[in-house]
Amino acid sequence: MNLKKILNTNLVELELKGNSKQEIIENLLDILVKAGKVKDRSLALEAILEREAKMSTGIQQGVAIPHGKTDSVNELLACIGIRKDGVDFKALDGIPSKIFIMTLSPSTRSGPHVQFLADISRVLTSEGMREKLINSGTKEELISLVVKGHA
Repeated sequence: MNLKKILNTNLVELELKGNSKQEIIENLLDILVKAGKVKDRSLALEAILEREAKMSTGIQQGVAIPHGKTDSVNELLACIGIRKDGVDFKALDGIPSKIFIMTLSPSTRSGPHVQFLADISRVLTSEGMREKLINSGTKEELISLVVKGHA
């Protein structure tokens, strides 16, 4: 999967606002909505929160990957937000999440969604890489790190 085709500077926020899981999810979703590719914000939010209710997407080591499948998008969408202070995302290890990657995909397609989650998870396995992402000085730098980390 070509992460460079999925991510651009409009889909990255280095100082993500929000002090709760709900606020982080809504702020990430708003990034995707502003990109103009989400047809129905409330339907997309419902899909993400429904997935979150099944099990927290706070995956440990300061990373959360809220995601959902919805008819309000036509293609796989993703955005990245950094919150240096961290937010309790109910991760299994109890560590506040600082790196947030949201993805939405069409309800009818599972391949790209699963592939994206696998690819992005590989990028995030290294503690050094997570620290570099958190401390990125520019959106371009963060995207470059993600793309190179995936290669």
